[in-house]
Amino acid sequence: MAQRMALYLQDKHDLAYELEVAVYAEEKGFSEIWQADTRLARDCVVMMSALLARTSRLRIGSGVLPIYTRNPAVIAATWSTMWELGGLTPEGESRVMLGLGAWWEPIASRVGVDRRKPLKAMRENIEAIGQLFSMEEVTYEGEFVQLDRVRLDVAYGDTGPRDIPIYVGATGPKMLELTGEIADGVVLNYVVSPDYIRDAVERVATGAAKVGKTIEDIDRPELLVCSLSDSDPDEALMTGKSLAAYYLGTEPHIMKASGADPDLVERVQQIVGWPATEADYRKAAHLIPDELVHRLMAVGTSAQCRDKVAEFIDAGVTCPILYPMMPDVKPVVDAFADWEPS
Repeated sequence: MAQRMALYLQDKHDLAYELEVAVYAEEKGFSEIWQADTRLARDCVVMMSALLARTSRLRIGSGVLPIYTRNPAVIAATWSTMWELGGLTPEGESRVMLGLGAWWEPIASRVGVDRRKPLKAMRENIEAIGQLFSMEEVTYEGEFVQLDRVRLDVAYGDTGPRDIPIYVGATGPKMLELTGEIADGVVLNYVVSPDYIRDAVERVATGAAKVGKTIEDIDRPELLVCSLSDSDPDEALMTGKSLAAYYLGTEPHIMKASGADPDLVERVQQIVGWPATEADYRKAAHLIPDELVHRLMAVGTSAQCRDKVAEFIDAGVTCPILYPMMPDVKPVVDAFADWEPS
């Protein structure tokens, strides 16, 4: 049986092209697409709705929606609407998936969000949203979530429960454990090594065990940068370095998880701040060693990328979510269509 594969769409490519690629990926047997909503770039709800409307089988998830940006009742209503829009897969699963995250600095504080107690805030949101998906009336008294006799107000149409799986975009050890305890799946982060993934999966398993679950009960897709070019693997490598420079320079949680040398991170941060330009990323790319990029990403030829993705699957990833970095995404889809790791 072919390996389950997904694409991650952010804002690298033109909107119309991303919709075209989604149709192409569906035709080639990909199982899902995860749409980014982590920066002030593209709104995941708009893109997910377009992707659901343009495809018929693909599952579409948010990778990931910050919990501080929408009320949990509004989130539940929004995903219920997309559940109606997308319908079910041929296997009877929801085509829409809800991925939630606790956001990151400096973006949160710059827009006036206080990211205090992210673990408690995440727990409350997931518990409340899950109850709302049952279509029953919900009263919830938490520190971050307060619901007073609230239900999804579906007056016409299907009033049955919305079996929408909830994922957490988790990077730190405590959030990983919480995810195993309260969620259906974890969206593991990118720009990390297979060794990090092994440790992350163990932490998710620890959380699952607290409530009588095993790691097999928790889905484990992972965002995975894929900079692929059979005609110019050197340029693919440099493109991967540019992205590594961005994350080392701007996102502390990924910087820490990457295991990059602190001196390297400091030098990169002298060039790349937030927000930075693509020219800044490219300038800082020359500081990034080849070895670091090959450890954290799938870069180079199709064969090299497949070998690296296989390492992440071996570490515990159930579904690689490939983030294509080159202008043409279709070679990435072609390289992994009907692929079975050896």
